[in-house]
Amino acid sequence: MKKLSYLFIAIAILLSNIMCSAVAFNYRDMLCGIEHLGYSAPASVAFLSAIPFGIGIIICAVVAYTLYKKSK
Repeated sequence: MKKLSYLFIAIAILLSNIMCSAVAFNYRDMLCGIEHLGYSAPASVAFLSAIPFGIGIIICAVVAYTLYKKSK
């Protein structure tokens, strides 16, 4: 169970890194679209893509915590 909790911790860390790169890419894409393509939404809309990643990170952290507690 302890190894499985470490796996979920690693998945949570990986999700946080992927979240940072996805949000940065979407923000840059929105800025470019506003400048050159006439997007009407503000660039801050790109931060909405962080919500599903945040939920996944929280779920992984909770599962890792419960698995770690059960291993003791």
